[in-house]
Amino acid sequence: MTEQRGKLDQAVIIFERACTLDGKARDSYLDKACIGDAPLRAEIQAMIEAHEGQGAFLSEPTYYEPGRGPTETFGTEQLAEAAGSKIGRYKLLQKIGEGGFGVVYMAEQTEPVKRKVALKIIKLGMDTKQVIVRFEAERQALAMMEHPNIARVFDAGATETGRPYFVMELVRGVPITEYCDTENLATRERLELFIQVCHAVQHAHQKGIIHRDIKPSNVMVTLHDGEPVPKIIDFGIAKATNRELTDKTLFTEFHQFIGTPAYMSPEQAEMSGLDIDTRSDIYSLGVLLYELLTGTTPFDLKTLREAAYGEIQRIIREVEPPKPSTRLKTLVSDPRPSEPRPSGSGPASIAEIAKHRRTDPSALSKLIRGDLDWIVMKALEKNRARRYETTNDLALDIQRHLGDEPVLAGRPGMAYKFRKFVKRNQVAVTGGSLVAAALVIGLIVSTIGFVQASRDRDRAQEAKQVADQRRVQSETVTELLQSMLRSVDPHEGKGRDYTVRQLLDDFADGLDDQLPDQPEIEATIRTTIGNTYRGLGMYDKAEAHLKKAMEIRQHLFGDGHRETLASMSILAGLYQELFRLEAAEALHVRQLELSRTNLGDDHPDTLAAMHNLAFVYLQQGRRDQAERLFEETFSACNRVLGDDHPLTVIAMGDLAGL
Repeated sequence: MTEQRGKLDQAVIIFERACTLDGKARDSYLDKACIGDAPLRAEIQAMIEAHEGQGAFLSEPTYYEPGRGPTETFGTEQLAEAAGSKIGRYKLLQKIGEGGFGVVYMAEQTEPVKRKVALKIIKLGMDTKQVIVRFEAERQALAMMEHPNIARVFDAGATETGRPYFVMELVRGVPITEYCDTENLATRERLELFIQVCHAVQHAHQKGIIHRDIKPSNVMVTLHDGEPVPKIIDFGIAKATNRELTDKTLFTEFHQFIGTPAYMSPEQAEMSGLDIDTRSDIYSLGVLLYELLTGTTPFDLKTLREAAYGEIQRIIREVEPPKPSTRLKTLVSDPRPSEPRPSGSGPASIAEIAKHRRTDPSALSKLIRGDLDWIVMKALEKNRARRYETTNDLALDIQRHLGDEPVLAGRPGMAYKFRKFVKRNQVAVTGGSLVAAALVIGLIVSTIGFVQASRDRDRAQEAKQVADQRRVQSETVTELLQSMLRSVDPHEGKGRDYTVRQLLDDFADGLDDQLPDQPEIEATIRTTIGNTYRGLGMYDKAEAHLKKAMEIRQHLFGDGHRETLASMSILAGLYQELFRLEAAEALHVRQLELSRTNLGDDHPDTLAAMHNLAFVYLQQGRRDQAERLFEETFSACNRVLGDDHPLTVIAMGDLAGL
């Protein structure tokens, strides 16, 4: 009997969903939903044909609750509530919206004060008594929320037809994504609005209230004295109605079902009994930030719309979305921008998205790459322990980005910190492509010189061998530099438009042929090239050169040599930047073990390795381990290096930040 009941539930759900589709879209959906069950497919097809043959017989949707069968319809003709009617002390003025589980009216409160409010009536099928009881449990906490960016919830009750209703502050505005696109807000302006939203959610969390349903339609923007003010609505209602990702929320309202799953955290989609906490709201805020930056959600809405119920759950729980900058690169270019699209209407063209952010398509991805990628992806971590712990942490990282300061979501390596320094001091730090080329060449030369000097000290007793080796190295380096400089000579090389990146590519491609039997120099140059590619955002090429450099040094010197350990650290830093944190952790753990064995516990390289591993733990959300290792690092640095040593200062700052 239970199996038959489940089969009926499944058939009705698929049938209702299929009725909203037509043509190829319907066939595609039925193929996926009924895969491996031909009788079910045939039964539903027959139901559809019978339904369509009855004309308007099922024109009003039937609310179906799995396990209980169909209940009352909720077409407008069956409901007593309408504009002009009264519910308690509230007179309904006009319908202003309809969501996945409620209809919203502008209403006039008549007592004890006269004011206009928003009154949301919950659709039939929910347990009225339990909804009201849950709301009453929330009422005290909701009453304590006083924040300019949160719409107040005033009252709750039940209509004469037994439908729960909620009375809220009336917010005259539009969804935040729609407002930003209509006003063509630049990325910085969008981020400043989003920070206000984070502060509002943080205020609610401090009062013990979790929203559970953050999405653009619940974050409205209104104008106060001409200034945009975001207002979050529906606080407390999601919990009162116990809204979860069930068959009911997914399929009873096709036009609304995408909204919640697209912004829903993996633990909400899991339906495993896992307690929902504030980090679920942080995930939803990450989705909202993703959409504000890119014009689309992390998971393609068309894919979600065509997927079966179980597949939607799997996508939310298991599939890693692309970084925002990567997603922008995949959007089809269209030179004809259109009007702003409503939230949930699907991705626009890259030209349209860039226009609404007052920039050009080629610059938009670069603007987001790096800090904003890291911030968004940390908020969207599948494992909630790895997300930001509070919405305040998320807001602070965005403020760091806006102030050109290193963000906590990414690993603040020296190259990254230097780039931030340059951005904060653009008047003092200037240059063009020739300066960049000179820096690359100079770095190669100076690094090789350092290698040669180290070899001199280590092998002083073998002076003749060293001299011969230096002569060969000098000849090799001279030829390499001459080759590089000839490439940018407009009379002999590639021409006046030959770029530094092309120079780097050509030089890197020919490296194997240019350095026969010179592995030490090759490792040094590959490290420099890898770091240069990393700075350009060409991570695949960076990884290939840095891995090759590490392998060469392992073969030449062994795992415990300082240069090999340095290669491990650089490659691990790249993995951290790419959020390949398990690979980064493995390298840092190995580096720390080898450094302690070969260099000693108090060697500066060992202390730096401890600091790097602690930062990986912090990125992974393992705060206790990070704190212990940061404390150990700071104590050792202070004892061994002194309180004014740069590594001591960095360790102290990171510990204080934690």
